[in-house]
Amino acid sequence: MATLANEVTGARYAGWRRRTARPHAIATSQFARLLPPGHWNALPASVRHRFERKATASAAITYAGEVVECRTTAVGWLLAQAARLIGAPLPLGRDTGVPATVCITEDRVGHGQYWSRHYGRAAGFPQVIQSAKRFTGPTGLEEYLGHGIGIALRLTIEDGALLFVGDHYFLRIAGLRLRWPDWLAPGELVIRHQDIGSGRFVFALDLIHPWFGELVHQVALFADPIER
Repeated sequence: MATLANEVTGARYAGWRRRTARPHAIATSQFARLLPPGHWNALPASVRHRFERKATASAAITYAGEVVECRTTAVGWLLAQAARLIGAPLPLGRDTGVPATVCITEDRVGHGQYWSRHYGRAAGFPQVIQSAKRFTGPTGLEEYLGHGIGIALRLTIEDGALLFVGDHYFLRIAGLRLRWPDWLAPGELVIRHQDIGSGRFVFALDLIHPWFGELVHQVALFADPIER
């Protein structure tokens, strides 16, 4: 019976081929609108291209790379473990030399994007981090982490790099958007996207607390996908 089922399945899907729909560039990036006039064009063309690409209904944008730096303090490690309750958005370990991938698809309902990050570990299953970036809120950009918790982001440019800087944290509950008091925030989040040439870029995450200093520092290197 199992052999017959395999034969039927093989015959039915023998002609299947993976769809290779390519993401397309849009005329004006929504990220560009979050910067002062002229600032977007000051970025390297490769950086602008990555954030001007839009995934179509049948496509995803995927970047592959490697974690090259990762350190956490004791407080940062405890915070990362506690954050498992909302989907583990911070690195759970300090492994380096492990694979990393980022997959971006469109969130058409929220007019934003879904980001799925996979970080390998020296042992065990990889860590999977999922979030949704949406162009809304007082800063124009918010990242939802899970269970109603999110962070409002500001965009800025520094030394040719595009920075996503945390403005404040919030909680959505029963249709209300409640801003966390600053003293309750886990720290200032800064994410850096910096081009290093030859189709490669740095993705760096830093979480810095006003009392405890640096809690988390992670750097991953990625390469642009080969378009066909």
